Amino acid sequence: MTSTPGTFPTGRIALAAAMGVALAAAPVAAADFYAGKSIDMLIGAPPAGGYDIYARALARHFGQNIPGKPSIIAKNMPGAASGRAAGFLATIAPKDGTVIAAIMPGAVMGPLLDEKAEVLFDPTKVQYLGTSNNGTRVCVSRKDAKVKTFDDVLTQKAIFGGVSANDSTRDYGYMHKHTSGALYDVIAGYNGTNDIGLAMERGEVDGACGWDWASFKAQRPDWLRDNKVNVLLQVSLEPNEELTRMGVPHIWKYVKTEENRKVVELVIGQQVFQRSYIAPPGVAAEQLAILRKAFDDTMKDPNYLADAEKLRIDISPLPGTQVQQIVQKLHATPKDIVEKARAAIRP
Repeated sequence: MTSTPGTFPTGRIALAAAMGVALAAAPVAAADFYAGKSIDMLIGAPPAGGYDIYARALARHFGQNIPGKPSIIAKNMPGAASGRAAGFLATIAPKDGTVIAAIMPGAVMGPLLDEKAEVLFDPTKVQYLGTSNNGTRVCVSRKDAKVKTFDDVLTQKAIFGGVSANDSTRDYGYMHKHTSGALYDVIAGYNGTNDIGLAMERGEVDGACGWDWASFKAQRPDWLRDNKVNVLLQVSLEPNEELTRMGVPHIWKYVKTEENRKVVELVIGQQVFQRSYIAPPGVAAEQLAILRKAFDDTMKDPNYLADAEKLRIDISPLPGTQVQQIVQKLHATPKDIVEKARAAIRP
C-alpha cells in the first residue's frame, strides 16, 4: 500500500469512513427505535383513582419526549396493589422497552413487608424510570362524623375504609392502630380510594387513612372547597407545608417510642417514590436510557405541567436512578425492623 505525503492510504480512508458511518449510525438507530411504534402503559390501579389520573396525564405527554414520538396506550391492570401489573411486566411482557407500568409503592414494599404475599415480581430487579410524586398521605373523616380530629380517633370508635393488603388505605390504617393507638375498625375490600369516597358519602364508613393528599385533592376537590371533610393527620417523613398551614398535625406527634418510629419510617419510606414508572428487567441499556431521559424531560415539559395544574395534581419527581437506589436500600433493612413493620400493618 502506498500513499503520498500528507494523505491517508486508500485502505485507511475506507476503514475510517466505515468506522465513521458505524459510529454515526449508532445514535441515529437509538433515536429511531421508537419511530412508528407504540408503548403500552399498564396502570396497576382501577380507573378514576389517583394513580389512574397521574398515569394518564403522563401518557398524554410522555411520547412527545421520546425520539420517534411513539403513541402511549394506557391500560388499567389493577390487582394485588399493582402487583399484578408489575408481575405481568416482569415475566410476560416484551423486554424491548415497548411495555412499561405505573405502580403503587405497595407493590414495591409488599414483598418486603408481607411474608405471606404471593411474590409476583422482584422490586429490586425491575428498571425504574422515575417517580412523578414524592407524596404525603392523610387520614380524613366525614365532616359529620364523631371523629373530627386525630385525638378523637384515639378515644372514640369509628369505621374506616380500606382496600386490600399492600394498599396504603389498609396498611396505614392498621399501622396507626398499632403505633399510635387509633381505635377505629378497618373495613377492607373497597375497590380503590374512589370507592372509599363513595362509601363515605353514603355513610358506610366514617373516614380513611393512607389517602394520598395529591390524589385526594384531585378526586374530591369539592370536599375541601365546601368544607365537607376533616383532615385528621398528615403522614410523611417530613411535614407538608400546605397541610401544616392548614393546621393538620404530623404523624410524629403521635409516635411515642423510638422502636415505633423506626417501624413507621420503614413503612412510610415508600412515599419517597409515590408514583413509580417501571420497565421490565432485561430492557437494553440503550432503550432504558431513552425512557429515563424522556421521563425526566416530561417532568419539566410545560404542557405536562400545565395539564397537572389543571388536574390539581402535585409534581415532585425523582429520576429513575435515584428511585432504584432507594428501593435497594429499603430492601436491605435489618430483619428485626422488617418483622416489626410487618406486624404493624396487619390486623
